[in-house]
Amino acid sequence: MDAGVPAHRGDPLAEQRAMARSAAVVDRSHRGVILVSGEDRLSWLHLLVTQHVAELPADTGTEALILDANGRVLHHMVMAHVAEAVALVTEAGDVPELLDYLRKMVFWSKVELRDATAELAVLDVVGPETAGVLGEAGLPVPERPLAATGLSGGGFVLRMPWPGPDAAEIVVPRAEAQSWFIRLSDAGARPAGTIAFEALRVEAGQPRVHLDTDERTIPHEVGWIGSAVHLSKGCYRGQETVARVANLGRPPRMRVLLLLDAGDEELPVPGDPVLRDGRVIGRVGTVVQHHELGPIASALVKRNTPAEADLVAGEGDRAAPARIDPDSMPADPGEPPPGRAAQLRGGLR
Repeated sequence: MDAGVPAHRGDPLAEQRAMARSAAVVDRSHRGVILVSGEDRLSWLHLLVTQHVAELPADTGTEALILDANGRVLHHMVMAHVAEAVALVTEAGDVPELLDYLRKMVFWSKVELRDATAELAVLDVVGPETAGVLGEAGLPVPERPLAATGLSGGGFVLRMPWPGPDAAEIVVPRAEAQSWFIRLSDAGARPAGTIAFEALRVEAGQPRVHLDTDERTIPHEVGWIGSAVHLSKGCYRGQETVARVANLGRPPRMRVLLLLDAGDEELPVPGDPVLRDGRVIGRVGTVVQHHELGPIASALVKRNTPAEADLVAGEGDRAAPARIDPDSMPADPGEPPPGRAAQLRGGLR
């Protein structure tokens, strides 16, 4: 999924350390960009995506999903409302399918859609010194996470809450991407590759569609409720499943961070099974070498899996003993969800 951009710049672990302790810049120009303009852009998008965007202020970003009719995740996007248009930044391979779906849903709405991937490229600065790097490079510094500022030559800067302690997504004209990369490097950001970015993303618990999700994944399982799904809105495909799980039950699986005891051996790959006592209880997602934790993996496992369980991630030569990082376990709400609580008060089983 990250073909076409550098995986590293010579030392992936040092690049991770720079992201964690200072700042690094990553070429993510393989990302896809769709632009939505027109006076109905917000009200129209509000009917299609999982996030509440009907009144998304100018110079503001968010995250959102597109679900199927059963509430399963199809697409994830970072959104930015800048210069009277909404940019949807997503996986490049998803752009044709996503754009086709959006166009089919236009009907009489006053919106215009276009694939802007050939026009715009994505760079990311990650690390606690992100703000200083942006300022030194002559870029605006949005004051808070998910605040955005447009650029005079096209594109924008969007302050991000992940994958590191601070970050910014910088969308620039594609013809200028390399010059901006150099400029950001000269401003103090260490050049880095996607391996380092992905390692911090996994550590931060931020899922990535198609790697950390499968054809059955619902948003509750991977932690997208809140950041990408607004529970107080309806009117989008798959909303019934989202509301039912939120109000009546628990999702069947949970996303956790696995610590792998793999040494220098071959690591599992996305889609490999996670086993407990020889039985499959989940699937492996993104697998990375972390600069402090060693080999780690995002995984979807059955919700009743205890943190202390002895697990195996992968199969064949890729099988590795694994244990769950307890800090990655979803918090126990302590009480049943609202709908289930009402049932219990009424004596229903």
